[in-house]
Amino acid sequence: MADILATIARVHDLGMITIRADLDRAGDALAEAAGLPIPGVTGLTTDGSRTLGWMSPDELLLILPTPELPQALQDLTQALMGEHGLVADVSDARAVFDITGPHAADVIAKLAPVDAASLPQGHLRRTRQAQTAAAIWRQGDGFRVAGFRSTADYLGLILANAATPGSQLAPR
Repeated sequence: MADILATIARVHDLGMITIRADLDRAGDALAEAAGLPIPGVTGLTTDGSRTLGWMSPDELLLILPTPELPQALQDLTQALMGEHGLVADVSDARAVFDITGPHAADVIAKLAPVDAASLPQGHLRRTRQAQTAAAIWRQGDGFRVAGFRSTADYLGLILANAATPGSQLAPR
């Protein structure tokens, strides 16, 4: 039997906070509260345990260890005091998968209109994985995919199917 193309693993125990605000006005305060610089367009900033991702001109996503979630929510809410903005815990609304292995980029490429092999470190791509919305970025030697929890079973299944032995893309 052929070797698997990639390993698909569901990631648990991540806190996720959506931040909506005028980043030009509130960016410095949000960066201080998040403990990370505000990323550029399609960028990510990370310190190893926390990642802050640019989702749109007025939206960021903070990913952090679950135990840090309550304090981060409080700090970010305080940072937006007096500003028009939103800080929301979306941890339970998201499903996250890590794709690792020699053909992890092929798994992504089969499901999304993304040249995953060329996706640079420190950038994310909002796209689709087959019929479900997702954000994709490099994570270590592979990729991390975040989608909606309501489609977690489907997302996990299509990722696993795309990693089926013998289905790699040619001529990679």
